[in-house]
Amino acid sequence: MAEQPYAADGFPERQGGTARYAQAVAAFEMLGHTDLSLFVKAGVQWGLFGGAVSLLGTGRHDHLVPLITSGELQGCFAMTETGHGSDVQSLLTTATFDPATDELVVHSPTPSARKDYIGNAARDGRVAAVFAQLVVGGESHGVHCVLVPIRDAEGTPAAGVTIEDCGAKLGLNGVDNGRLSFDRVRVPRTNLLGRYGDIDDSGTYSSPIDNPGRRFFTMLGTLVRGRISVAGGAGAAARSALAVTTRYAAGRRQFAAPGTDVETTVLDYRTYQRRLLPRIATAYALQVAQHELVSAMDDVLSGRATAEEDQRRLETRAAGIKVLTTRHATDTIQECRELCGGAGYLWANRLAALKADTDIFTTFEGDNTVLLQLVAKSLLTDYQATFGDLDTLERSSARGNVQRLVDAAPGREEDVTFGIRGTQLRLLREREEHLIEGLARRLRRATTPGADAFAVFNATQDHLVEAAAAHVERLVGESFAASVEECADDEAKAVLGRVCDLHLLSTIERHKAWYLEHDRLSPARTKALTALVNEICAELRPLATDLVDAFGIAEGLLATEMSATA
Repeated sequence: MAEQPYAADGFPERQGGTARYAQAVAAFEMLGHTDLSLFVKAGVQWGLFGGAVSLLGTGRHDHLVPLITSGELQGCFAMTETGHGSDVQSLLTTATFDPATDELVVHSPTPSARKDYIGNAARDGRVAAVFAQLVVGGESHGVHCVLVPIRDAEGTPAAGVTIEDCGAKLGLNGVDNGRLSFDRVRVPRTNLLGRYGDIDDSGTYSSPIDNPGRRFFTMLGTLVRGRISVAGGAGAAARSALAVTTRYAAGRRQFAAPGTDVETTVLDYRTYQRRLLPRIATAYALQVAQHELVSAMDDVLSGRATAEEDQRRLETRAAGIKVLTTRHATDTIQECRELCGGAGYLWANRLAALKADTDIFTTFEGDNTVLLQLVAKSLLTDYQATFGDLDTLERSSARGNVQRLVDAAPGREEDVTFGIRGTQLRLLREREEHLIEGLARRLRRATTPGADAFAVFNATQDHLVEAAAAHVERLVGESFAASVEECADDEAKAVLGRVCDLHLLSTIERHKAWYLEHDRLSPARTKALTALVNEICAELRPLATDLVDAFGIAEGLLATEMSATA
């Protein structure tokens, strides 16, 4: 892989790359169809380790990037600790500047400061990008990143570095996850990746961002590409599972109808269609949203989008799409395993490996629940100081074609026609708006005199993550609807329109208890909703194989033992 252009695509030209960021992410995404251990290994080497050097380093580190892209210098990304995973600001590892020797002393002060679950650490990595509390002159400047050699070319651990193998895991056993501990390991001061905070030759610390909290989140925000890549890989794995399962289902027969000896194809059963086809529709929706996200990332990294708002919106969308796509992958692959019965449990039929290898995707590159809180906090900052102006929320629906669909939809509950796409989009929007407005009202209590702000926030967390998920569901739905409206091929547009309808209606149906509870839909209308979902599933059933073939997955990756016998 290092001999191919994909690795260099993810780095700027000044560092020897080709600055084709979207192509780099797309290439990693394709690995999600093949070997997910390879996907993670490549992501650690070029996305995380290489990305840290490229995006957090300064000009003095540029010479390292060609060594990283070629694979000559292999490394790892040492952020997570045994004691702190999501709470990165509270990491315990320290990097203390010693002015007498012009060095940084990297140290793990307690067992819980051990770096844990680190990909490439157990066997292959020679250098670690270590995230640690930077201490200069007795003052802590927060978490920064330091390059620390952990083993020599022969594989011998460096002095003061303890390396352990994490051992066998549920999945991804082709990845050498390890643990790293540091006992006062000394590295040159210049190993500090100092783009957002550096130590000069006189031993003085300075940063272009004075506020430590803002500096920390800016630093982490530059590493958003890893989160986007995980979403892409998860989506690819889910599409592989759907393709394998649909092909199997198209040939698998069980039970003859009364009066005939011809057994029925399992895909003709409504229960099977209900379990499979909405997930195919969601796979399409998420892929459209992923394409938009990658395009926005390319604009930011290439410098075409330079506003702080562009970066913030990218981080929020990346977090949200990562949550929805990895949830979709976990749910879909499990459902596909069950839909294939005992055959789905056999390693030869791919689903077992996909299930095992993607399970961790909901946790790494950001725990999904924590990421939803990040999304919600970002939404709330879009309010005015009183949390009162919903119009400042990000609206992909500003695109004229989507807004026209919504405006044309009936506004009264009794006039709801679920077959109108504008109605579908309006229902998603109304749910999001209601949840966010209610959340803002509840959080206002934190600003009253004597209020315990943390207690108020903690009491609203369930509401907060629900509002965030509703926001991302609306974004994904509108992205898909817009792509359908923009489709130039009338025949393809008609099919994609029904797939889009199925995704949107299935999303609404999943939340029909909410719509009933809040008097947005009557019981009669929710029954009509379910009937329409059934109708579209039956309508799309003859196209099921065509829909998964359109994923464009190489035939060799879809060959399974069960497909030959179905």
